[in-house]
Amino acid sequence: MTLLILYAALSIGFSFLCSILEAVLLSVTPTFIAVKKNEGKSYATTLEELKKDVNKPLISILTINTIAHTVGAILVGVQAEKTFGSGNNAVGVVSAVMTLLILILSEIIPKSIGASYWKQLANFSTKAITILMFPLKYTGILWLLELATKVVGKNPHDTNVSREDFHAMADIAQEEGVFQESESTVIKNLISFKKILVKNIMTPRTVMKIASYKSAIQAFYDKNPKLKFSRIPLYQDSTDDIRGYFLKDDLLDAIIKGKGGDSLKTLQREIIVTKRDQPIPEVLKILIDQHEHIALVVDEFGSVSGLVTQEDIIETLLGLEIIDESDSHENLQVLARKMWESRAERYGVTHIEKESGDKKEKA
Repeated sequence: MTLLILYAALSIGFSFLCSILEAVLLSVTPTFIAVKKNEGKSYATTLEELKKDVNKPLISILTINTIAHTVGAILVGVQAEKTFGSGNNAVGVVSAVMTLLILILSEIIPKSIGASYWKQLANFSTKAITILMFPLKYTGILWLLELATKVVGKNPHDTNVSREDFHAMADIAQEEGVFQESESTVIKNLISFKKILVKNIMTPRTVMKIASYKSAIQAFYDKNPKLKFSRIPLYQDSTDDIRGYFLKDDLLDAIIKGKGGDSLKTLQREIIVTKRDQPIPEVLKILIDQHEHIALVVDEFGSVSGLVTQEDIIETLLGLEIIDESDSHENLQVLARKMWESRAERYGVTHIEKESGDKKEKA
């Protein structure tokens, strides 16, 4: 009876250990490993190597687990027959109990423990897996078993995390209270940042404030005493012939210095030109590299479509409207659309309704 209990305990014990190690190994994340490496944990490097070629440790764990199940079941069966004899149902009862114990004590419970406490068990598991791999690795058994898995196909445990995965993780983290809504929004916006084009965030031409470079500084100011824009594009012969822009601060400075009679051209600065279909990360890099805050947006024919600023790009990333105290409209694209609808109604132009997500908007 003592041997029967010993064989059962050893079989279940080895299987219990293997199930915990498997759950911990599959639960460990690259981020956790990176954090532990930065903390100077010696086991982190070994754990990183195990995760990079996860087939080897998994094969070792499953091999030991299978041996424990098989050999344990045989030994328990033989010992049960010696103890209780073969003329009754005792062997069948022992086998049923053994199966139930293996299911509960060496599969369900240890895998739940490993999946729940993998951070605390990472150090122990790394050392235990290394020890388990040693005899299989240096006898060539591990190489043969690994070769068999490579013949079958690709490693099923290879992890290729997509942008959609990160997007979903941000949603889950928000639901579980790990991230605040604003933090989740920034993460999701950053993931899809490169897909957003200039035309999606620009200030449309219809609400742009522009000026002729021939206009006198004082005359322009007299017509626009409450100027709400800090940078005004300048055109030469037509509104499609924008050559640069000037700063409102430079305008006021010129008036203070008595240069109100000069033309706006004297304040002109070069303006960056970008295309409607250019991704906004590229535009942001150009603006930062050239220490500029504004860019002119043109279509494929070179006609002016609008303006884009660093503020527009940052608003897109944060998911917030950055409202200046002098702003009368939070979104100039909305204002442009309303102006178009007003003109359409005034001139009897039919405008089409189209679906956009869950709400309708007029184009």
